[in-house]
Amino acid sequence: MSERTLSTNAPALTGRTARSFRPGMVLAILLTCQLMIILDATVMNVALPRIQADLHFSATSLSWVINAYTLVFGGLLLLGGRTGDLFGRRRVFIGGLTLFTLASLAGGFADSATWLLVARIVQGLGAAAAGPSTLALLTTTFTEPKARLRALALFSAMSSAGFAVGLILGGLLTEWLSWRWVLFINVPFGIAAVVFATRHLWEPERHPARLDLPGAVTATGGVAAVVYGFIRAASDGWGDGITLISLAVGIFLLLAFFAIEVRTDQPLLPLRLLADRNRAAAYANFFLGPMAGMSMFFFLSQYLQEVHGYGALGTGFAFLPMALLVFGTSRLIPRLLPRFGPKPVALIGTALMTSGLALLTQLSSDSGYFPLLLVPMVLMGLGMGLAFSPLNVIIMATVPARDAGAAGGVLQTMQQIGATLGLAILVTVFGSTTRHATGSPHEVLVTGMTHAFVVSVVIAALTFVVALTFRRAR
Repeated sequence: MSERTLSTNAPALTGRTARSFRPGMVLAILLTCQLMIILDATVMNVALPRIQADLHFSATSLSWVINAYTLVFGGLLLLGGRTGDLFGRRRVFIGGLTLFTLASLAGGFADSATWLLVARIVQGLGAAAAGPSTLALLTTTFTEPKARLRALALFSAMSSAGFAVGLILGGLLTEWLSWRWVLFINVPFGIAAVVFATRHLWEPERHPARLDLPGAVTATGGVAAVVYGFIRAASDGWGDGITLISLAVGIFLLLAFFAIEVRTDQPLLPLRLLADRNRAAAYANFFLGPMAGMSMFFFLSQYLQEVHGYGALGTGFAFLPMALLVFGTSRLIPRLLPRFGPKPVALIGTALMTSGLALLTQLSSDSGYFPLLLVPMVLMGLGMGLAFSPLNVIIMATVPARDAGAAGGVLQTMQQIGATLGLAILVTVFGSTTRHATGSPHEVLVTGMTHAFVVSVVIAALTFVVALTFRRAR
């Protein structure tokens, strides 16, 4: 997108801020932050075996390298979004990004499992503050419809392709340097983003209000408890007492949260965000889509390494076609949405994604990269680009400026919680299947994966059903 195209929607600024306002730079800063946050959810996956060897994680505790970040990030997103609305999105964005960068630096120097897990928790805090403000700043900066559509499409491309790019980048850094560089890589980009943000980001108008503390406590506690319950279920089973208690407490707190939001004058989650049918359906698919799609990254990275003997670098590059297609397809959204509307685009995308996952149910221990891996990756790349890119636009394009942070927080909460819960459910299916499967270790592994992919297909099919409810809108 050219600087000239973006400059048509520049906010009314004066003085030093007006002279330093460069739309292209603003977009680059916000996209860099989003890519860093999304990458950190997957970039660690390929490096886990070497982290385990260096820091002496047990087999059961290793998953917390991923889950410590996911739990805090997902649990605090709603609070982070509303905090930016009330106290200044630019300020919260810069503070969160600074915290995320410092935690990445500290994590790279970790010499014990505890040190690394604490750093991952602090990373999650920073990401929960910066993430919702990133999307809110984008929508309040790019107010002209065409410019906003292009900016949101690029944002969505970064979000979707970031999962696959994380595996590629993790493989490169782990193979060529060290697992520590999957954390260190955030530092130069984070410093650059903070420095340029202080010069080029403007502070949108703030609306006098008070923070909904009861809503914040119940929402954060409820989401954290539910996420923890599902994470624990994946490792300890659904009959585990702590699992059941966590889920029960989480559901109770979330019900209390919605009861509070109905009654408060200044809610953490304005329920009016769900009044629009398209926006409500988009939120639903932002929950269901990652729930289905995360299985591909998690299980195929293991399949390539365990069954076919790929290294970390080869595993990362195996996902390159998918990443390129997600990004390339997302670039078409600014042309497709105004012409066809969200429904046809989302229907084609969800159908392609469902077809790709359905093909993966046919995997065997003898399957080669072509066709039973490459073809599903191509279908998933096309499908995710078409299915998810319109969702950011549908949710954020018409949201009132005063609710932009809250809307972005809900969006990213749906995405993060969907991915976490989906992976926990699918890992549970995988574990219960492999316990009763027979054959060679590779055959048992593949049997568990294909059963998990069957569940993924069912969830992906639900995204198609939800897409049927979209109505045509400009």
